[in-house]
Amino acid sequence: MNTDTIIKVENVHVSFWQNNVGVYSIKDLITHRKSPFKSKTILNNINVEVRKGESLGILGRNGSGKSTLLRTIAGVIRPDHGTITVNGSFAPILAIGAGLELELTGYENISMLLALYGTRRKNTNAVENIKEFSELSEDVLRMPVKQYSSGMIARLAFSISLANDSDILIIDEVLAVGDQGFQAKCMEKIYQIKAQGKTILFVSHFPDDVARICDKAILLEQGELIHSGNAIDICNNYRSLF
Repeated sequence: MNTDTIIKVENVHVSFWQNNVGVYSIKDLITHRKSPFKSKTILNNINVEVRKGESLGILGRNGSGKSTLLRTIAGVIRPDHGTITVNGSFAPILAIGAGLELELTGYENISMLLALYGTRRKNTNAVENIKEFSELSEDVLRMPVKQYSSGMIARLAFSISLANDSDILIIDEVLAVGDQGFQAKCMEKIYQIKAQGKTILFVSHFPDDVARICDKAILLEQGELIHSGNAIDICNNYRSLF
């Protein structure tokens, strides 16, 4: 692998088992003549290479496999076939609230995740930085996260992930939640991270955002990689699907 390559996805195939005939108990399984489970392909023979400092946009209609690809790269999902090589650390924002414990308060989640990242040892101001960026009040951060609105959860999750000074930032649709002011603030932060030479994987249904942030992009359709190249060209290909 090229020394400048930070992520390499080679011939990756991911499938899930689906129950399509309403078998929900051992009795149903025994009395059913045929296997109720059917394998559904989510990603088929995906090949992607990302170099250090590049920003890769991932576009596709609902159900095309975008989030599955991110989760597979992040190691959350193991592929059936193929290999993924990553030469760097992740700051994943894979979904709204992913990694947050809903029963814990905002402050408790911050402390727990910073400890997992090892960030607090390196940056003693990390908690204050998260509080300042999220714009969540003291009272809100002392509440259990299960009482948060989806916008508050997005603010907290995004702010915590930014505190992790990682080589690769993974963002999956979380910027679609929250008010316009905070979205603009997040976009500005992403531009700063890009300017620092960090690598970004960015999933969005908004091609204009992908074109602004990303150097190149890929387009998925029903689990297949159908186009890859310059971000602006791929965004135009995505628009043509509708």
